Amino acid sequence: MSQKFNLQPLVAAMALICTSTLSLAHNGEEHHPKTMAPIVLTAQKANDANGLVIHADPKQPTQPIPAVDGAAYLQSIIGFNQVKSGGANSDVTFRGMFGSRIKILTDGTENLGACPSRMDSPTSYISPESYDRITVIKGPQTVQYAHTGSAATVSFEREPEKLTADKAYRGQASVLIGSYGRLDHNVEAAIGDETKYARLNSSRSVSDSYQDGDGNKVPSDWKKWNADLALGWTPDDDTWLELKGGKSDGEMMYAGRGMDGSQFKRESLGFSIQKKNLTPIIQQVDAQIDYSYNDHIMDNFSLRTPPRMGSGGGHGHSMHMAHSRPKAHAQTMQHGSHDMGHGSHDMGPNRMSMQVTRRTLNARANMTLAWDKFKLITGVDSQQNKHGGNMLMLDMPNMSSDFFTNMKFESYGAFGELSYQLNDANTVITGVRVDQSKISNFQRDQKPTQTRKETLPSAFIRLENEMDQQGLKSYIGLGYVERVPDYWELFSTTAYHSNDNVFRDLKNEKTTQLDMGLQYDRGAFNAWASAYAGQVNDFILMRYVDGKAKSRNIDANIAGAEAGVGYQFNDHIQADLSAMYAWGKNKDDHKPLAQISPLEGRMNLRYVADKYNVGLLWRVVASQNRVSLNDGNIVGYDLKKSDSFNTLSLNATYNLSSGIDLSVGVDNLFNTSYTEHLNKLGNAGFGYAVDQQFNNIGRNYWARMSMKF
Repeated sequence: MSQKFNLQPLVAAMALICTSTLSLAHNGEEHHPKTMAPIVLTAQKANDANGLVIHADPKQPTQPIPAVDGAAYLQSIIGFNQVKSGGANSDVTFRGMFGSRIKILTDGTENLGACPSRMDSPTSYISPESYDRITVIKGPQTVQYAHTGSAATVSFEREPEKLTADKAYRGQASVLIGSYGRLDHNVEAAIGDETKYARLNSSRSVSDSYQDGDGNKVPSDWKKWNADLALGWTPDDDTWLELKGGKSDGEMMYAGRGMDGSQFKRESLGFSIQKKNLTPIIQQVDAQIDYSYNDHIMDNFSLRTPPRMGSGGGHGHSMHMAHSRPKAHAQTMQHGSHDMGHGSHDMGPNRMSMQVTRRTLNARANMTLAWDKFKLITGVDSQQNKHGGNMLMLDMPNMSSDFFTNMKFESYGAFGELSYQLNDANTVITGVRVDQSKISNFQRDQKPTQTRKETLPSAFIRLENEMDQQGLKSYIGLGYVERVPDYWELFSTTAYHSNDNVFRDLKNEKTTQLDMGLQYDRGAFNAWASAYAGQVNDFILMRYVDGKAKSRNIDANIAGAEAGVGYQFNDHIQADLSAMYAWGKNKDDHKPLAQISPLEGRMNLRYVADKYNVGLLWRVVASQNRVSLNDGNIVGYDLKKSDSFNTLSLNATYNLSSGIDLSVGVDNLFNTSYTEHLNKLGNAGFGYAVDQQFNNIGRNYWARMSMKF
């Protein structure tokens, strides 16, 4: 496909908005306050809890091109990366850790995907611009959420509306166009008064397959949309009730998988209540209940030409290797896609489809108390979810399997997080949590064949220090987390040792981690750093043998850091430099820990004026020589050592009028051809060789217009 960048829709939108703006100015009785163009975000630094916590504004444009999903946005934050499968719906990593080690929350609740190999990871259902704030807590340094994230806790959050009789509505909208047919629409609108509101968040994103730096097409088409409606009631300043519901769907072609996602349906419903200032001690009480239903379909024919039975060429092997299946379906799928692929005669198409669903119910209640120098957040929560699926062999109906529920999960937890201010400069924060979980494995008769019950403790303690006169803040904390193997680890793998039972014998993962960091801000200079070192006993590691994921427990050491410096040269010119490095060792095998991103650095240089700003982002990624071949996680594994690369990107923003901004950018300015270390093999069905990875996107132009009203 030739590169496409159609400016006509953008020019029309600009003309309409500018005309409206000029008309208002001529009629106008109001003088709008002076505004400045927002800066295109290229990195976020830690800015809370003395550097432990990062806050980001997902409504601001980012570079690379504004994100289509949660994983793409998080990669703009130092420490995060993605395991790529194509153009979107990648799986996020943080400090080399993956999966349920990273707690992903939306408005305080968890929406889990259904695909056995995480084609629909939790972040794939998130449209970042629909949220007001992203919060990242590094390491096991909070216990407020069920099954504490050992690597990080990430929360996408919306704020309650604050409308008045004089300003009974508000909203914002954006349109983005880019190379390769990229077109995004985002709308947020709210209407109401001091005591009630209705808010709509909606977005749509489409894109064609992109080209890499060599001009080769990389299959990566997508279409995605979502709509969420919230009804809120705020009878007074201390009370907030909200009822919300939403739906979304999409489809995605994957260069690195044997199947594409032809459906990503989400339905959600939730209710929350918040009450503040109940007594001088009870500052706040929160309660919420949330339901989500994910209905995902993957197939090998609706978005691509299906492989042919008996035609050879490795279609079947690539299919099975790229997409692990639940054990209930594994035998059928292996026979249908792997064995049939080695015949000597072309027997026609081999069309396959798989539907998988996940229903999740989360409930939570917590209370915040404060007295003297103490502050306590305590509460209880629960989660219940069940997973089901089927397999359809359209050209061999007798080999299909009917839909049935194969897993049920339930957990109940209680926590307490206490802070105590020792003096003006020092605060101690500590927390304890216990989760009780039960996982049941079901067969077609809906009788549980195995049940696993676990008690999972987690705890942390942290000291925060602030020396304001010196401009220095720091923290040091020690955390412990036990993690039960998740759905993907229990149901999408077989045992590394043939006599082992994965469901029964895969041990809980136990992480003990030291986190520390500092921030310095004086005059024109600022700097920050976060470092960690940990011991992970019974780390759950995948080894890929003949294309199948086999899991086992090992002991591992992990360590690394993120750091940055910034300098304001004058009123207009500013620069910052940041870097991240993660390291891990498999102690059992005396090898590096697999699937860890290499050393990466980013440099930002920006010129800021009253109405516009221009910026440069230089991303430099080192080679990764610390690999463990064929080891990895549910989505990917180490294939080989990776080469270094660097890319240069430019962006600019102009404030057209009050509330109306235009941002433009070009990513990968020099059209570099490169492959990320965390990347899957290209699928044989698209013509990739057995050991060939797909490349990232080449030069990519984009423009985004946003308007607030």
